[in-house]
Amino acid sequence: MVILPGLTVGALAALAYRVPPPFGGAKGKQWNAPPPMTIDPGRRYSATLRTSEGDLIVDLLAEAAPGAVNNFVFLAREGYYDGVPFHRIIKDFMVQTGDPTGTGAGGPGYRFEDEPVRLRYTKGIVAMANAGPNTNGSQFFIVHGREVQLPPSYTIFGRVREGLEALDKIAETPVAAARGGERSKPQREVRLESVSIDEE
Repeated sequence: MVILPGLTVGALAALAYRVPPPFGGAKGKQWNAPPPMTIDPGRRYSATLRTSEGDLIVDLLAEAAPGAVNNFVFLAREGYYDGVPFHRIIKDFMVQTGDPTGTGAGGPGYRFEDEPVRLRYTKGIVAMANAGPNTNGSQFFIVHGREVQLPPSYTIFGRVREGLEALDKIAETPVAAARGGERSKPQREVRLESVSIDEE
């Protein structure tokens, strides 16, 4: 594994999750295949992420990453993200959520392909977490650092338009060492309460 300057193996692991178990998910929801394409990439979509630290309004980049946006919209409308914790937090790097189990191992029961990354990982960028090429599921991260040096391996599907102060509050959560020694385990509960989708 190539280690990027200033990042430990543990920090890179914050962007990955293990193979999801065959059960679990929000309210027990699991699917055996990615959702069919139901969004219109020519339309504009946004999401309001209501968190325990405040709201974030995210512009979803349907034209750049239609597959990832379609997946996110599907899961949000299914209530999959309701009450899901931010299970990994690394100030000045990223905050990660999207796993209803809160372990970093959960997912929706399927995986889908990566899409080309043409933007930089700057503060407020929303991207899929993965366990390697073409292993996207439900977990995603929001970049907290001004510009973090990551390879273009994590599909970018959104950008925070409003609510960076809420992102800062999440990133300020006290953390302790997680499995493997990475200091990313929140010491108080921080949750993604719900996600609502707007379409124009």
